Amino acid sequence: MKKISLVLCGLVLMGMCACATKAKKEEVKEEKAPKTLVAYFSATGTTQHVAAMISEVTGGELFAICPEQPYTPEDLDWTNDKSRSTIEMNDPTSRPAMTDMKADLNDYDVVFIGFPIWWDKAPTIINTFIEHYNLADKKICVFATSGSSEITNAYSELKKAYPALQWVDAKLLNKATVEDVKAWLNK
Repeated sequence: MKKISLVLCGLVLMGMCACATKAKKEEVKEEKAPKTLVAYFSATGTTQHVAAMISEVTGGELFAICPEQPYTPEDLDWTNDKSRSTIEMNDPTSRPAMTDMKADLNDYDVVFIGFPIWWDKAPTIINTFIEHYNLADKKICVFATSGSSEITNAYSELKKAYPALQWVDAKLLNKATVEDVKAWLNK
């Protein structure tokens, strides 16, 4: 009788352990992955290409930051003091209008913000995006492309202009591959 009782107790304990293990696994499954948005401004398509790779690697949704008035090649002529981009970048209050101002970003946990570096800074339309949407409870990762500038000053300027935001990291992704993006994100 004692042997039967011991065996029954053992079986009951094993069953309880199995149930506890299953419950623990279900708890882990219920933790949701962060919802990610990959917002980007791209005047020539270079930054858009990198944004698409980040979206592919993270499973994040792409969001194009598009100016109401698209930039022409003349607008982007940084050697012309009267070009639109030069005028905007020389005016710290410049906020070019965006086409899609109705997107709902409330459900996102992580927001990547990408742009080409202009005059060692983020284009002013990035300020339009940041100031229009409530990003206060989001983790923000910045990525950029550039022909000659580093990302250090652009990232520093954004952090200084918007100190209440949760800035996580920044990466210059010139000629990036999917492997480069994965290496950055795994860091």
